[in-house]
Amino acid sequence: MGNPYRKIFAAACAATLSVVLVATGSPAVAAPADDLQAGLNRITAAGMVGTFAEVRDGNGRWSRASGIADIDTNRKIRPTYQHRVGSITKTFTAVALLQLVGESRLDLDAPVGRYLPDLGREGVTVRMLLNHTSGIGNYTNAIFATPEQLLAAQSKTFQPRELARVGLDMPATNAPGERYSYSNTNYILAGLILEKITRLPAALEISRRVIWPTGLWQTYFPGRTPRILLPHAKAYVPWTETELRDFSVFNMSWGWMAGELVSTTSDLNKFYRALLTGKLLRPAELAEMQKTVPFIPEFPEAGGYGLGLYSNALPCGTVWGHDGQVFGHNAISLHSPDGTRQFTLMQNMTHYQLPGQPDPISQALVETLLTALCGADSAGPATLRSEQPVRLFTPAMDAAPKLTPATN
Repeated sequence: MGNPYRKIFAAACAATLSVVLVATGSPAVAAPADDLQAGLNRITAAGMVGTFAEVRDGNGRWSRASGIADIDTNRKIRPTYQHRVGSITKTFTAVALLQLVGESRLDLDAPVGRYLPDLGREGVTVRMLLNHTSGIGNYTNAIFATPEQLLAAQSKTFQPRELARVGLDMPATNAPGERYSYSNTNYILAGLILEKITRLPAALEISRRVIWPTGLWQTYFPGRTPRILLPHAKAYVPWTETELRDFSVFNMSWGWMAGELVSTTSDLNKFYRALLTGKLLRPAELAEMQKTVPFIPEFPEAGGYGLGLYSNALPCGTVWGHDGQVFGHNAISLHSPDGTRQFTLMQNMTHYQLPGQPDPISQALVETLLTALCGADSAGPATLRSEQPVRLFTPAMDAAPKLTPATN
């Protein structure tokens, strides 16, 4: 499948490319806002429809955007837009559960069956759900195995127990606790545990514990409401050789506490700063959250997954955060350990990658991220160690269903 974006959006890209050439060709030292704008321009020049980001450094804050929000109207994308943030929802879910740990209402090392007798699996604990070592199958691989299933799901309401049962009925990926294996089913079960303990809907419990106290006024769980409430970009997936299909109208019950959330770059930066500076969890629970299992056992220093929060190793040190991807929208939010240096970026096209082919969009994203978090000198071919090139681990994006769009 070719990239239809290059056919549909070539004229707009030509203007963007000229900006990139000016920004990258100047010998002058760029301001952070200029660096950010140049990076976003490189992402759209590489093929992304539209992207926007916010960078924070201490009390400084810069928001920029590049590209198009709606290819039918040529509406420009804005840095203040609401956006579906997918699996970044998992950090919010984990924070609420860890608050229950701090209140002695939840035991991380208790079997899941203690809280959900009909959905437990032998040997699987609450901790294994939160750090993706349970071995339980990923239900999204089953419910989105074909394009037809995706189209049907746009208007379908899924029940959390239905989703949990799909994942539990899939073959195990590993023995409980053996290794990291990303599964959205883990966080459906986590949301059900939250409801069992608090006797309140999980979305309400996370809102009252996390979202509202932190002042995240643009962040919410849409539930069955298929439309994003405030201005937003369309959500594109290459569907045929000549069509980008918009999936911005979608019943997000399929994601529930694993991936339902809508937010903004500003709200996510505010949230992760509050988390990393101890405003949402006590030190003991934050320390539990940051106990990671490695993404790659043979290379543990590259990063790992904690409890709804993961680490990545950059040339300038460890960063913490999460990424998320639903159909047509993705997001990544990474932060220095003290929460002072922050980067949150969103894009409005997904599932464009061709198997085995270079991905210039992701390369431009990594360069932009490195500049934002490590400084302008870090965006080149930096290395973690002499023989190991930098690799950004994005678990949610890596685990997203791999669609084969129609070709007729």
